[in-house]
Amino acid sequence: MDNAMWAFGRVSGFASLALITVSVLLGILTRSGRPPPGIPRFSITLIHRNISLLATVFLFLHVGSLMLDSYAKLTVTDVVVPFLGAFKPFWQGLGTVAFDLVLALMVTGLLRQRIGQRTFRAVHWFSYAMWPIALAHAIGNGTNGTSKWFLVMAAGAGAAVGAGVAWRLSTNFLETAKARAGALR
Repeated sequence: MDNAMWAFGRVSGFASLALITVSVLLGILTRSGRPPPGIPRFSITLIHRNISLLATVFLFLHVGSLMLDSYAKLTVTDVVVPFLGAFKPFWQGLGTVAFDLVLALMVTGLLRQRIGQRTFRAVHWFSYAMWPIALAHAIGNGTNGTSKWFLVMAAGAGAAVGAGVAWRLSTNFLETAKARAGALR
């Protein structure tokens, strides 16, 4: 049973990280106002929300299965308070920080209408910190974190997110009425 929990913890962590990567990229695309051709803007927002939800489900499965694994022996304190874990406390602590940030993103997403757009966006900026922290956790604490195949995938994800963030920070990121008018000419 322990091998099953350990394997499930690995797979769910990997799936969560992959889905969070897609979610970050979709979030950038959503904010730009430029959906891919043939896809309405609201569809990108819905896909982003659903991918984020699925990533969160896999994250909870990852954490839950490792709490049930007798080798990992995660406690509630390990999951909520960073850098107190017995096994690789720094790398596990990064995972805890990322988990706590995901919780904050999830809560503000659910309370978006009550807390207002400004607060939602302010907290949502933490997703740009959460992603590399989660990736560092996966590399430093994951069973396959230093495997060649994982590092190649991590580098590809890093390049994609890096390009997305560079675009997000560029001066022509947001689609404006002026940009739309220029595109029609």
